[in-house]
Amino acid sequence: MDSDMHDHDRGLAFDVSTLVERRRALKLMAGAGLAVLVGCGSSSKSPTVASTPSSSSASSSASSATSTTAAGSPAAATNVAQIPEETAGPYPGDGSNGPNVLTESGIVRSDIRSSFGSSSTVAKGVPLTVKLKVVDSASGAAKAGSAVYLWHCNIDGAYSLYSQGVTNENYLRGVQEADGNGEVSFTSIFPGAYSGRWPHIHFEVYPSLAEATKAGTTIATSQLALPKDSCDLVYATDGYSQSIRNLAQTSLATDMVFRDGAALETPTVTGSVASGFAASLAVGV
Repeated sequence: MDSDMHDHDRGLAFDVSTLVERRRALKLMAGAGLAVLVGCGSSSKSPTVASTPSSSSASSSASSATSTTAAGSPAAATNVAQIPEETAGPYPGDGSNGPNVLTESGIVRSDIRSSFGSSSTVAKGVPLTVKLKVVDSASGAAKAGSAVYLWHCNIDGAYSLYSQGVTNENYLRGVQEADGNGEVSFTSIFPGAYSGRWPHIHFEVYPSLAEATKAGTTIATSQLALPKDSCDLVYATDGYSQSIRNLAQTSLATDMVFRDGAALETPTVTGSVASGFAASLAVGV
């Protein structure tokens, strides 16, 4: 893997300075028990959450933030925490740093394992379905009609459109419009671990599909922290051998994004290597 990949999320000065200022602000407010939102790169992680959910059981506020009535209409929920604002990193593919895949025909799709357009290469890896439920953090109501752009690295820790060897690929990137329950689902593969970062998945939330496909204004940008027990199972399989070493060299406590708390960003993960995994999280916006 090229050296640029090893410096992911640390090579851009604005990302680092934003994260440092955010964590300094959170430390100052921790004694008051408040979560602070500081600017566009700030975090609203709740200091009252003591631990990170495992893949078999996540925080009830994250996995069950909303409910539906028997008729299927969204029901009100309480204590829906706003998803922490995180950096999109240097490989967003949303036009903010080079390539813009959001305006391309074919980006709106549920299965993001293959490239579209001039390539049909399929990303290899253990199957992973990512299910997000977008919720209004104030009222608990589902954000029907919102849109989610989701992307992550491949089995080797490389990002399509950017990394050496996959600049002509656009796999593992896609947009979905939330249904009446605020839910989106992506069929993908479990991302590898690369040097310097905890295994994660990026996503942006837009107010509408039209806004997403014109690379417009986001209402949230964040990341999913994948649980260690799931990572251990996946990385023991063929193709992920380098991820074992990279995972061992970092932790949630030292990761530059998740070290101030990852409970609100850790999905519930179920399944197995044989049948594939499913990661689910309620996203308050």
